[in-house]
Amino acid sequence: MKFAQIGNRVAVHYIGTLDNGRIFDSRDDDAPLIVTLGNNEIFPALEAEIIGMKEGEVKNILIAAKDAYGERLDGNIFKVKRSTFPPDKELKVGQKLNLEFADGETRIMMIIKIENDIITLDGNHSLAGLDLTFALKLAEILPSK
Repeated sequence: MKFAQIGNRVAVHYIGTLDNGRIFDSRDDDAPLIVTLGNNEIFPALEAEIIGMKEGEVKNILIAAKDAYGERLDGNIFKVKRSTFPPDKELKVGQKLNLEFADGETRIMMIIKIENDIITLDGNHSLAGLDLTFALKLAEILPSK
């Protein structure tokens, strides 16, 4: 019987849910998640849970927010003037924008509020601050490439 270890390429199936039961992502036979353990391709806390699993094994894994997308940070919320954007640019709440900052860094920001001439942008990941639960199956330990 094979057990997953660092360096293995593995195929996993999972259903990822939030505390309220909402599914945020899933992978199945048609599109398994394939990762190489030890290559920092998934959250370290999730990888640690997969290591040692045997092929076909199923388990529920809870990943705390701090070990997933991190906590929501107020420092990632910005208010900017509407005039920052081209006048013909349509802006609406919920819209994601790819913005370049003065230091050359590019970030995806979501418009969370439009009030008069002020646009409020949130740079937190949409799953930041949320604990994630994975109903996960180690479908297969794959041959090395």
